[in-house]
Amino acid sequence: MSPARYALVAGGGTAGHLEPALAIAEALVEAGHGRDSIEFVGSKRGQDRVTLEGRGFPVTLLPGRGIVRGRRAGDIGRNLGAVVGLAAATVRALALVARTRPRVVVSVGGYASVPASSAAVVLGVPLVLVNVDAVPGAANRLFGRFARASAVGWPGNPLPRAVVTGTPVRPQIAGVVRGPDACRQARLSLGLPADRPTVAVFGGSLGARRLNDAVAGLVDGWKDRADRSIFHIVGRRDWDERPPAGGGTNRGSAGGPGLSVVAVPFEERMDLVYGASDLVVCRAGAMTVAELAVAGVPSILVPLPGAPGDHQTANARLLQRAGAALVLPDPECDPVTLAERIDCLLDDRSGLEAMGRAAKSVGRPDAAAAGARVVEANARPAPGRSA
Repeated sequence: MSPARYALVAGGGTAGHLEPALAIAEALVEAGHGRDSIEFVGSKRGQDRVTLEGRGFPVTLLPGRGIVRGRRAGDIGRNLGAVVGLAAATVRALALVARTRPRVVVSVGGYASVPASSAAVVLGVPLVLVNVDAVPGAANRLFGRFARASAVGWPGNPLPRAVVTGTPVRPQIAGVVRGPDACRQARLSLGLPADRPTVAVFGGSLGARRLNDAVAGLVDGWKDRADRSIFHIVGRRDWDERPPAGGGTNRGSAGGPGLSVVAVPFEERMDLVYGASDLVVCRAGAMTVAELAVAGVPSILVPLPGAPGDHQTANARLLQRAGAALVLPDPECDPVTLAERIDCLLDDRSGLEAMGRAAKSVGRPDAAAAGARVVEANARPAPGRSA
């Protein structure tokens, strides 16, 4: 018989689901729960295997994929396959929950969370949701009525029994220092000039073509400027399809004799990126918005159009209302408009610093520990102990 688990952490498929899940799991370990008592239940299709490898947690990966929002013949076929995969995954999740007898199931949302969440409901295991977007996703809306509690990233979330804990971020991000000396050192570590105002641009692990096209125009228009640096995280997909000028396999430089540009396909050291940047231009995923807030970085947010529930726009508005960000709609993100917005912000140093303070004021660096406390408060008692 498999050992009993304290918690099953369900969900994954994307970094936006895995990162808060890992942060809460690590906080549970810090609170005294054994690493081997916390098992991740994720997806075979996403990043889960690579991301969870070497973390020391037991892992079960289930089949399945998300539902395609479309009515084309191909979409219908894919969705039928997704339903079959979901049914198979749910059967396996029921067996897993029955075998490991967890005291709580923690769902971070997404299609990969559905089988284990369903098993928790059927078998009467306490369910705690973690919702990091301003707008709940479909899976969390489905299971909200059954959950003992919902740990949410921001006030105003409509999930039942919501507790505002903030969005868990990695410890490295919570420890970002943005003083002048730290900023210069971070720039040098990234291959940037130490004393130039720096703009970082990124759009997710695969890339965002709208942002990448805008940066290409920006580089061309600023090629003679010696008072700017750009750190461009292109994304793995877009890097492979269209490497930037001066490319190479991992890192490239572009621009003329004045402008300094460093382009990379992907960057693990986001703490250095936030520490080096005067301004960030990016999408508005939940994890990115939370990291900008915790690190205290001013931003121009370009929400992904067509995101489910338009949740990226809702995320971006949270920082905009706090005075920490400008929101630039995706159709308006062209080189000319983006250059105007960046120049306006970088030329107003006091305003930029105020934006950074506003971001910091809504950040929650203790969110992982707060989320772990919600999990502990709703777990069923250990065997042999009364409630």
